[in-house]
Amino acid sequence: MKKMASLLGVGLVGFLAACATIMHGTRQDVSISSNPTGATVTIDGQSKGKAPLVADLKRKNNHLIKIELPGYAPFEMWTTTKVSGWVWGNIVFGGLIGLAVDAISGGLYKVTPEQIAATLNKQEKQAATLYNDGTLYIVTVLKPNPSWEKIGSLQRLPTH
Repeated sequence: MKKMASLLGVGLVGFLAACATIMHGTRQDVSISSNPTGATVTIDGQSKGKAPLVADLKRKNNHLIKIELPGYAPFEMWTTTKVSGWVWGNIVFGGLIGLAVDAISGGLYKVTPEQIAATLNKQEKQAATLYNDGTLYIVTVLKPNPSWEKIGSLQRLPTH
Protein backbone atom coordinates (compact mmCIF):
# COMPACT_ATOMS: atom_id res chain seq x y z
CA MET A 1 0.00 0.00 0.00
CA LYS A 2 2.89 2.34 0.80
CA LYS A 3 4.39 1.67 -2.64
CA MET A 4 1.13 2.60 -4.33
CA ALA A 5 0.81 5.79 -2.29
CA SER A 6 4.42 6.62 -3.11
CA LEU A 7 3.84 6.09 -6.84
CA LEU A 8 0.69 8.20 -6.71
CA GLY A 9 2.63 10.92 -4.92
CA VAL A 10 5.38 10.94 -7.55
CA GLY A 11 2.78 10.96 -10.33
CA LEU A 12 0.90 13.84 -8.70
CA VAL A 13 4.10 15.88 -8.30
CA GLY A 14 4.98 15.21 -11.95
CA PHE A 15 1.52 16.23 -13.09
CA LEU A 16 1.47 19.36 -10.97
CA ALA A 17 4.97 20.26 -12.14
CA ALA A 18 3.80 20.28 -15.76
CA CYS A 19 2.99 24.00 -15.89
CA ALA A 20 2.24 24.30 -19.62
CA THR A 21 -0.08 21.30 -19.71
CA ILE A 22 -2.01 22.67 -16.75
CA MET A 23 -2.04 26.28 -17.94
CA HIS A 24 -3.04 25.87 -21.59
CA GLY A 25 -3.64 22.18 -22.24
CA THR A 26 -2.47 19.87 -25.00
CA ARG A 27 -4.76 21.29 -27.70
CA GLN A 28 -5.06 24.76 -29.23
CA ASP A 29 -7.79 26.63 -31.08
CA VAL A 30 -6.73 27.98 -34.49
CA SER A 31 -9.05 30.36 -36.39
CA ILE A 32 -9.42 29.64 -40.10
CA SER A 33 -11.15 32.00 -42.52
CA SER A 34 -11.35 32.40 -46.27
CA ASN A 35 -12.14 35.19 -48.68
CA PRO A 36 -14.64 34.41 -50.16
CA THR A 37 -16.23 32.65 -47.21
CA GLY A 38 -17.75 29.19 -47.37
CA ALA A 39 -14.67 27.33 -48.59
CA THR A 40 -14.19 23.72 -47.49
CA VAL A 41 -11.51 23.28 -44.81
CA THR A 42 -9.55 20.03 -44.61
CA ILE A 43 -7.01 19.41 -41.84
CA ASP A 44 -4.63 16.47 -42.07
CA GLY A 45 -6.87 14.87 -44.71
CA GLN A 46 -10.09 15.17 -42.66
CA SER A 47 -12.92 17.52 -43.63
CA LYS A 48 -13.64 20.01 -40.82
CA GLY A 49 -16.42 22.09 -42.37
CA LYS A 50 -16.77 25.47 -44.06
CA ALA A 51 -14.73 28.62 -43.35
CA PRO A 52 -14.83 30.55 -41.14
CA LEU A 53 -14.29 28.04 -38.33
CA VAL A 54 -12.17 27.38 -35.26
CA ALA A 55 -10.17 24.15 -35.33
CA ASP A 56 -9.07 22.35 -32.17
CA LEU A 57 -5.54 21.12 -32.99
CA LYS A 58 -3.01 19.03 -31.06
CA ARG A 59 -0.18 21.27 -29.92
CA LYS A 60 2.62 18.76 -30.49
CA ASN A 61 1.92 18.11 -34.20
CA ASN A 62 2.36 20.06 -37.43
CA HIS A 63 -0.90 20.15 -39.41
CA LEU A 64 -1.65 20.39 -43.15
CA ILE A 65 -4.45 22.91 -43.77
CA LYS A 66 -6.24 22.87 -47.15
CA ILE A 67 -8.92 25.41 -48.09
CA GLU A 68 -10.83 24.83 -51.33
CA LEU A 69 -13.74 26.43 -53.16
CA PRO A 70 -14.91 25.50 -56.69
CA GLY A 71 -13.71 28.03 -59.28
CA TYR A 72 -10.81 29.16 -57.07
CA ALA A 73 -7.21 28.04 -56.77
CA PRO A 74 -6.79 25.91 -53.63
CA PHE A 75 -4.92 27.27 -50.60
CA GLU A 76 -2.58 24.94 -48.71
CA MET A 77 -0.20 25.48 -45.79
CA TRP A 78 1.45 23.70 -42.88
CA THR A 79 1.20 24.86 -39.29
CA THR A 80 4.34 24.48 -37.22
CA THR A 81 5.08 24.00 -33.55
CA LYS A 82 7.15 26.32 -31.41
CA VAL A 83 8.12 26.06 -27.78
CA SER A 84 5.60 27.81 -25.55
CA GLY A 85 6.61 30.51 -23.07
CA TRP A 86 5.30 28.21 -20.33
CA VAL A 87 8.53 26.22 -20.62
CA TRP A 88 10.09 28.81 -18.28
CA GLY A 89 7.54 27.90 -15.60
CA ASN A 90 8.70 24.31 -15.87
CA ILE A 91 12.34 25.25 -15.60
CA VAL A 92 11.67 27.36 -12.49
CA PHE A 93 8.98 25.27 -10.74
CA GLY A 94 8.67 21.87 -12.37
CA GLY A 95 12.20 20.89 -13.19
CA LEU A 96 12.91 17.94 -15.44
CA ILE A 97 9.77 16.03 -14.47
CA GLY A 98 7.47 18.89 -15.48
CA LEU A 99 9.46 19.51 -18.65
CA ALA A 100 9.21 15.81 -19.59
CA VAL A 101 5.45 15.68 -18.92
CA ASP A 102 4.84 18.79 -21.04
CA ALA A 103 7.04 17.52 -23.89
CA ILE A 104 5.27 14.14 -23.98
CA SER A 105 1.75 15.57 -23.64
CA GLY A 106 2.36 18.41 -26.12
CA GLY A 107 1.68 21.14 -23.56
CA LEU A 108 5.21 22.42 -24.11
CA TYR A 109 4.33 23.67 -27.59
CA LYS A 110 2.14 26.19 -29.38
CA VAL A 111 0.75 25.93 -32.90
CA THR A 112 1.69 28.73 -35.28
CA PRO A 113 0.09 30.57 -36.87
CA GLU A 114 -2.86 30.94 -34.50
CA GLN A 115 -4.99 32.53 -37.24
CA ILE A 116 -5.13 31.56 -40.90
CA ALA A 117 -6.80 33.94 -43.35
CA ALA A 118 -6.74 32.54 -46.89
CA THR A 119 -7.48 34.80 -49.85
CA LEU A 120 -8.58 32.51 -52.65
CA ASN A 121 -7.81 33.59 -56.22
CA LYS A 122 -10.19 32.89 -59.09
CA GLN A 123 -8.87 30.14 -61.32
CA GLU A 124 -8.34 31.30 -64.86
CA LYS A 125 -8.86 28.92 -67.73
CA GLN A 126 -5.47 27.80 -68.91
CA ALA A 127 -4.14 26.43 -72.15
CA ALA A 128 -3.55 22.72 -71.72
CA THR A 129 -2.59 19.69 -73.71
CA LEU A 130 -4.23 16.44 -72.67
CA TYR A 131 -3.60 12.93 -73.90
CA ASN A 132 -6.61 10.72 -73.34
CA ASP A 133 -7.47 7.43 -75.06
CA GLY A 134 -4.97 8.01 -77.87
CA THR A 135 -6.42 11.38 -78.84
CA LEU A 136 -4.51 14.64 -78.57
CA TYR A 137 -6.55 17.61 -77.35
CA ILE A 138 -5.26 21.17 -77.54
CA VAL A 139 -7.10 23.89 -75.67
CA THR A 140 -6.28 27.49 -76.46
CA VAL A 141 -7.08 30.85 -74.91
CA LEU A 142 -7.24 34.33 -76.41
CA LYS A 143 -5.23 35.99 -73.63
CA PRO A 144 -2.36 33.92 -72.24
CA ASN A 145 -1.39 34.49 -68.63
CA PRO A 146 2.05 36.23 -68.51
CA SER A 147 3.14 33.86 -65.73
CA TRP A 148 2.79 30.80 -68.00
CA GLU A 149 5.96 29.15 -69.19
CA LYS A 150 6.35 28.14 -72.83
CA ILE A 151 7.13 24.44 -73.03
CA GLY A 152 6.86 23.88 -76.76
CA SER A 153 5.26 24.91 -80.02
CA LEU A 154 3.55 23.23 -82.96
CA GLN A 155 4.97 23.43 -86.48
CA ARG A 156 3.45 22.43 -89.76
CA LEU A 157 5.30 19.58 -91.48
CA PRO A 158 6.37 20.27 -95.06
CA THR A 159 4.21 18.58 -97.65
CA HIS A 160 5.79 16.81 -100.66
